[in-house]
Amino acid sequence: MLFTHGKGARNIAIWHKRVGHVNIQHLNLMEKQNLVESFPKFRTEEVMLVVCEACQLGKQARHPFLAQTTHVSSKPFEMIHSNVWTTKTESIGGCKYSVSFIDDHTRKVWVYFMKHKGEVFQHFLNFKAMVEKENGVSIKCLRFDGGGEYFSNEFNECLKEHGIQRKYSCSYSP
Repeated sequence: MLFTHGKGARNIAIWHKRVGHVNIQHLNLMEKQNLVESFPKFRTEEVMLVVCEACQLGKQARHPFLAQTTHVSSKPFEMIHSNVWTTKTESIGGCKYSVSFIDDHTRKVWVYFMKHKGEVFQHFLNFKAMVEKENGVSIKCLRFDGGGEYFSNEFNECLKEHGIQRKYSCSYSP
């Protein structure tokens, strides 16, 4: 929203902020339809020189995250992305964490809720057994952000034993 310098412009600027940063056309419409009690009359020529900073900041958009690779698996379960999530509020069942497994090819997501981060390995084993039995294929690669919950000796041995490659992504990135 743009405003001039002057008494009328200050009035417009105040009402612009009071009613949620609406544009001048909406302010004029509100005035014409008597939607707000003691709403002042605005002249259109008082508008269009100074920019409302809040409106400009609100219109800013973040650039898309550009991955260095656009690789998408050609078959299901070639690559599984995994991450552990923490919630601020504990669930009724006492779970404060969750682990997600996302198939790179289909983008299908599986989520398991946990009371402790140490449960990741057991949930991975359950997930692995389920998808391999249902689909008749084995997981080729597991990608995660390098969190400590993926580095137990059991986890390392399991990945080696089943020939599952380990890849890392950047922490706190999509």
